[in-house]
Amino acid sequence: TIDRDYQVEGDLRREVSMNIKRLMDLGCYRGLRHRRSLPVRGQRTHTNARTRKGPAKAIAGKKK
Repeated sequence: TIDRDYQVEGDLRREVSMNIKRLMDLGCYRGLRHRRSLPVRGQRTHTNARTRKGPAKAIAGKKK
């Protein structure tokens, strides 16, 4: 019943990735954010957003 009413597993993954690819190909704001792997939904990025950006890059001479 669930797989008849909803998309699941590979079909769902394919649809989600195609939606993201479509945004990226359009070159809209959300697509650009996906391309640069930054938060898409308006979160601040000056601080935080580490999950989306990946591990912090070390800055020379910052340790004190």
